[in-house]
Amino acid sequence: MSSVDPYDAFLLVSFGGPERPEDVVPFLRNVTAGRDIPEERLVEVGAHYDLFGGRSPINDHNRALVAAIREDLVTNGIDLPVYWGNRNWDPYLVDALGKMTADGVTRAACLLTSAYSSYSGCRQYRENLADAIAQVPGAPRLDRLRAYFNHPGFVEPNVDATLAALAALPDGVRREAHLVFVTHSIPAAMNAASGPVGDAYVHQHRSVMDEISDRVREETGHRYPSALVYCSRSGAPSVPWLEPDVNDHLRSLRSREVPAVVLVPIGFVSDHMEVVYDLDTEAMATAQQLGIACERAGTAGVDPRFVAMVRDLLLERAAVERGEEPHRASVGAVPPAWDVCAAGCCANPRGHRPALCGSD
Repeated sequence: MSSVDPYDAFLLVSFGGPERPEDVVPFLRNVTAGRDIPEERLVEVGAHYDLFGGRSPINDHNRALVAAIREDLVTNGIDLPVYWGNRNWDPYLVDALGKMTADGVTRAACLLTSAYSSYSGCRQYRENLADAIAQVPGAPRLDRLRAYFNHPGFVEPNVDATLAALAALPDGVRREAHLVFVTHSIPAAMNAASGPVGDAYVHQHRSVMDEISDRVREETGHRYPSALVYCSRSGAPSVPWLEPDVNDHLRSLRSREVPAVVLVPIGFVSDHMEVVYDLDTEAMATAQQLGIACERAGTAGVDPRFVAMVRDLLLERAAVERGEEPHRASVGAVPPAWDVCAAGCCANPRGHRPALCGSD
């Protein structure tokens, strides 16, 4: 049996999402707290959820992932309780930590449902973990598992999903298709501060895009043109965010008479709102209006390789904490990410706040 010592629990840490119409605006208030977003803007964004019954799919995806992780651990002879807590909605992190403390957990490994390095994708989670720990006397020690953007368990499902989406395009336009890799836009300044030396967010995404593109070429014998684009911008127009927007990019492709695209949501681990609304609803509508054949690749979700990746990262970090030097799986040109965030890594743009799982 593989050893997970010194850990006696695993915690899945996610963003959270509303599950009833009446919870949508309160959830958005949690997400945007401290950013002075007008109430009417929250109501406007909240209307997106109406298309999906007034709920986000993210919690359902997390329930499925938690169940799959539990089954994978048991199947592989690992007896470890699995917990789940969200930053912005029920089940909240503080409640998960309260239950872990009551159950006698002393040290847990945490996986974030965010594969890349940025303030909003890593440090903000670590700040929220610090906030929750401060509210739970006797809470366990928490270690964050490394960013997994280039772990084969994340990349390979995305490769296969891209190939499947290409195969679904009409025969007459498939060879002329472009691959459009999509992730969540963030402020340009946030990208500049991402990682220990800056620009990690874009650099990591580009490495994944290049790896998937290379694998697709190997499988198909054809190099499909590719680009990294962004969705879900939510900041003031005066603040520079990463561009181009996916819809603007589709218009640019139409002007170049590109007949087909595959949208590849490499910035997301499951089909939550940024995927089902920003891509499946808005971007698909743009493509249809422009007369571009469009397919959307699936996300890693509960692909068995992604679930097995969680176990691999858990065992890897446990070995590191025991003083061993385990194999650290990765693909592409970027080496495996760090275990402990350096001081100032993915800095908070509004000033320093306490954060766990780092050296500051």
